Amino acid sequence: MMAALRTKSGETPDRSSRITLDQISDILGIDTASPDRFIRSLPFCCGDATAGTENEFQTVVEGTRMDVDLARTIEASNYYKNLLKQAKAGDTPEKRVTALEKFLNDKDGMAWENSWVRLPRQMLNRFANEVFNKDLKADKSIPNSPYREDAGQFVFDRGGEPWVRIPVSYLLKLALADAVGDEGGLPVHVRVCGEKLLGHFSNDNSSPELFSFHPVKSDATTAGIGDKLAAESLTRFLLTQALVAYAGEKFQLRENGQTVKVFFSATPPSDTKRLNDVISDAFYRELFMSPCLSGWDRGEEKKAYMSICHKVLSRSQLNAVTKLKEAGIINSNLVVLPNTSNVSLANNGTHVSMGSLKLTGLMANEASGLTPADEKFTGDLAIKIWEHFLPLFATTYSAAPHRLEFEDFHPERVLGFLPHELVATHLRMIWRRWKKKAKLKIMGQALTPFGPVWLDRLIASAFCLKGDFIPDGRLIDYFTSVMSTFESPALDGRPDSEDRLKKDLTELGVFDERMPLYQLVRLRKFHQMGYSGFEHRYFSVFENITRDMGGAADLQLLITALAQKYIFSKTVDHGMIPDTPAIESERRQVFFCTAIGIPTFYVSSRTRNRFLM
Repeated sequence: MMAALRTKSGETPDRSSRITLDQISDILGIDTASPDRFIRSLPFCCGDATAGTENEFQTVVEGTRMDVDLARTIEASNYYKNLLKQAKAGDTPEKRVTALEKFLNDKDGMAWENSWVRLPRQMLNRFANEVFNKDLKADKSIPNSPYREDAGQFVFDRGGEPWVRIPVSYLLKLALADAVGDEGGLPVHVRVCGEKLLGHFSNDNSSPELFSFHPVKSDATTAGIGDKLAAESLTRFLLTQALVAYAGEKFQLRENGQTVKVFFSATPPSDTKRLNDVISDAFYRELFMSPCLSGWDRGEEKKAYMSICHKVLSRSQLNAVTKLKEAGIINSNLVVLPNTSNVSLANNGTHVSMGSLKLTGLMANEASGLTPADEKFTGDLAIKIWEHFLPLFATTYSAAPHRLEFEDFHPERVLGFLPHELVATHLRMIWRRWKKKAKLKIMGQALTPFGPVWLDRLIASAFCLKGDFIPDGRLIDYFTSVMSTFESPALDGRPDSEDRLKKDLTELGVFDERMPLYQLVRLRKFHQMGYSGFEHRYFSVFENITRDMGGAADLQLLITALAQKYIFSKTVDHGMIPDTPAIESERRQVFFCTAIGIPTFYVSSRTRNRFLM
């Protein structure tokens, strides 16, 4: 089978596809005796689906600069002290120091986004201390492991007493450990349950991440899974708020001038961007990158990996400027260079994953004959079908409304990572129609900002240029989906396609092959995740969890089942949706247009994407 698939890049022979699909159909027990029996035998249909979510939250700590960790860490840092001395010596412009001081003064007594917290260690009970000590180990799988090299960052002395400083994401786990570890007669089954839930607080980004305590199962139809998923998500959010309140009192956070809040918010806070503009990328990582205390046996290695992600994304945004010039969108050498530190990792979304009990069971049984190659072959095709339906979800069920001023409308800023996600033709069309939507014209002549903020604000005021409102800023500001190269398509059904693409993108300076591929819909492979299914990564914030998340999950399952029907009825095959950058870009442009609020898009009348036509 593999020999038959290894043909010219981007092509899959129809005959080999049919043979492969027939073999997979036999293994899955696809029943073609009648339309009804056919549907009932498909994966993800008739009670076969399971679902779960991962929610990312925004955090703030309210308090004065004397009490809040972020301000105290900045003021105590060598970076800040060196900056002051460099400015005094004339080696650094005074405006850098002034901007940082203004940030600290403006935030005094206000909300400090993504700040850590400080608490007396004696407030932790025995079990919470045990959990904390274990998480400080360099390798938690080894009982006698030494502590992490950076363990000193999380403990310090204050007035002769030991204190702890941790991110809010980890505070939630410690609060739960403290609550269930209370020796005041807590029922055994409650403690056992609580200890199991500790592993669900797994955080590798700036914000808390919490994934489902248990998967939910679909009913005999494709309806109903959404209500169950929404209820489970709301239960976790309620627990999160309870843990915040518990930590505020039990750990004396309020008493020490720190009020923690956790909530849904998709785009990086404006004040985080403001701070990022006046500090170095390394200092930004020191302040905001997660230490990965929970969720990984070797958390320090995971932390180093997340630093790589930040460096790669920052470099990718700089490289996007070159692509904009090559596409003819930037026509001069006057550009506003993006910051060398990118804040996109501070975005927060909701990932909804769905698995198939049938596929998972067969993959777990080596004697079944279903292989990882089969899983990849059908999974890639399902994703290609799925991407045509993505515009139904963006801004319909979730959104991240964002306002852009006229002065922001530099293509190298507002187009974000789109140069790495779309081909030049679609990028030019989107930029042209976006400027038209934003009415960036003076007396009929198109106009974009010149660069100096004072000048752009004067022009905007004089000619009533209001900028633009976009329905989902997160989907533009974040690297949501890498684009295939000509030699290495990501979704051609071959087992090694992802590794080949990552290698190509690494050579192009766009990505790093150590990172997982960024995709709007990601195949969840059994040998990696323990189940077979798909992760959907394009949801921002739901206005109403029950109505919007529930409805989205129901539609998501329906389309997933429809994709299986198309595949196993042989209505759609890999050859109908060719694996080229242009074809990928053609179908994904509709999704990005929806996120921006552009009402039109163009498809080539000679497109080779027969599914789209």
